[in-house]
Parts: sequence; structure tokens; C-alpha cells
Amino acid sequence: MKHIAGVSAVVRAVSLLCVAVLGVGVISACGGGSTDEPGGVDISSGSRHLNLVAYAVPKPGFDVIIPAFRKTETGRDIGFSQSYGASGDQSRKVARRVPADVVNFSVEPDITRLVKEGVVDENWKKQAPNNSTPFGSVVALVVREGNPKNIHTWDDLLKPGVEVVTPNPGSSGSAKWNLLAPYAAKSQGGVDDKAGLDYVSKLVRDHIRVQPKSGREATTAFEQGQGDVLISYENEAIMLKRNNAVAAENSKVDYVIPDETFKIENPVAVVNTSDDVAGAKAFVDFLFTDEAQRLWAQQGFRPVTQSIIDETKGSFPGEIRKLWTIKELGKVLGEGTAADNDGKDLTGWKAVDSKLFGQKGAITKIYAKGGKK
Repeated sequence: MKHIAGVSAVVRAVSLLCVAVLGVGVISACGGGSTDEPGGVDISSGSRHLNLVAYAVPKPGFDVIIPAFRKTETGRDIGFSQSYGASGDQSRKVARRVPADVVNFSVEPDITRLVKEGVVDENWKKQAPNNSTPFGSVVALVVREGNPKNIHTWDDLLKPGVEVVTPNPGSSGSAKWNLLAPYAAKSQGGVDDKAGLDYVSKLVRDHIRVQPKSGREATTAFEQGQGDVLISYENEAIMLKRNNAVAAENSKVDYVIPDETFKIENPVAVVNTSDDVAGAKAFVDFLFTDEAQRLWAQQGFRPVTQSIIDETKGSFPGEIRKLWTIKELGKVLGEGTAADNDGKDLTGWKAVDSKLFGQKGAITKIYAKGGKK
């Protein structure tokens, strides 16, 4: 493919700007230019164009997924712009009609917001396999190399002097997953709500000193030396571990998968105001192909197609005794809510958000009071 020298220079400048921005832990519209940064491969050219608006964490996956899609017959003439940031913030931008064709957010409520605004179809979960969730992860604990604080369980985070980094759930979907893991473990899946909230209160009050806006900003803060433990997605932990060979001594890490943790499910949807709905749907469909599923796994994300799950299981070590899910937790937390919800108990994220993270949610109140319930 021919490149005009002036354009190439601009591309290099934009890439350098994005790298500089990443260095201070902020990701917003970077990647919205012409390259998939790792190899400088052009991803913007084509007679058709798609805008991908996503939460910050899956950028390494899309950096390889998009070029692979553009090599297919369907995607060869589709160019891309990308925007990455905190999941809630990104969702609110699209709700305000920031140009978007495909969205990928950390949590389902960030897509539900767009359904209410009329920019995503109500049946979006049925438009692709696995409830339109092409990849996922589990909640992990990232520690300094050698695990000097001897962190293995959720209780270990409450040891005196242990400082924990996790983003703010007011802006970050990652933060919600991070907090749901210990809440579910300590509350027995919501059965003992008080025990779960007591744990979160102690964690916020005594151990969380910094609250970045997104999961990726939290990772950057930890890389820069803040905190003893980073609560994060397993894929972020894998990425950081792979970087040990080139990382500074104080930035090298190990990670632990608690034997009781939470399944992370990150949905994708087509924006119905797109100028190219067919192209957007084709890209979403590609995310579920065996080729794309393998690429997700290579970048540390857990695939959702069973054959690729079996094929790549060696890439995800750790013995998980109990993997809690939104479905399980929502069933418990939504019990008894029918009177206020047209005769039906809330389920799934609706129940979890209402109970824990909504404006009147228990964890929202804990954060507002600095760790007090």
C-alpha cells in the first residue's frame, strides 16, 4: 500500500502523542488516527469507515483484531477510528451522540444506557453469540515481583500497611468487577450482604489510596510504583507479566488468581445510528470467529467459543474453586424487588447495579463516605 510521505509523518506524530499520553495514564481518543500502534499498520484507509468506541482495557486485543479483520474479504475496504477510555465515560459520550458504529464496554449497564437513549437496539444481546460478549476475563491480583507482601487471598488485602490500587466505580466498569469479586466471596454470592459490604468498607477506608478513572489508568499508576496490589483483569496481569523482561526493577510484577473470584463479561453492540450498520455487524460477527477468538486468547483475554477455550486453556493458569457470575449474584440481590418493578424481581446487572452501584447503591455510598457504610 502506498503511503504519502507527509501523511506518514503525521501518523508517526499522532502515534508518539498517544504514547506520551499513555505514559501519564490517560486514554481517550488515542488510537482514533491511522495506525494500530504496535506495527504502524494503516487501519484507517478504505471507502467505508467505522468508529469503535470502547473501554480502555481491550485496546491490545483490538490492535491485532482490527488488522486481521481488514485482511478478510468483508473487511478489506473498511477503515477504523478508535476511542478508548473509562467505560462509563465512553458510554455517556455515545449517549451524547459522539460518532460511534460499534461499542465495547466493561459492563452491561453502559450499553443499557444507550438502549434508553435510542442508539442501541433493545435486542442487542441477541444480535451476536454469547449475549453479544466476544471475550472476557476474571478478576486477578497483581503484585510486585516475588510477592513481597505475600498476597494470595482477599483477606490478605486487608493486612496492615497493604496499599491497593483499583479504579473508581463511578467512572470505571473495571472497578465494579474488581469490587464484585471480594463482595461475592465474602457475602457467599450476596446471601450475607453485610459481610460483603463490611469487607468493601474496610478495603476502601484503610487500603485504597488512589482511585484512577479507568482500569488502564489504574494499571499505569501501579506501573509507576503506586500501591502494593493492583486489583485488575487477568488480561492486564498477563500483559504486565509479559513486560517484565523490559520493565524497570520496581515495575516488575507477578499475579495471583484467587481461588474464589468473579467472571468478567464485556459486551459489544452495534450503534443503530451508524452510517454503515452492515459493516458494523460484520465486524462484530468477526469477533466471534475462531481466528479472532485465538487472537483474543493470545492477548490474554479469555475466549468464549468452547473449542477455543479448550485449545487455549494452558494460557490461563490457576485453580479457581468458585467463579461467581453476574447471573448468580443478580438472582440473589434481586430477590424481593418485584413490588417495585412491575411484579418481577430484578435480575442480572439490573439487580446488582440497583443494590450496589446505582445512585443509592450500597457501594456507591461507601465510596461517597470514604469507606463508611
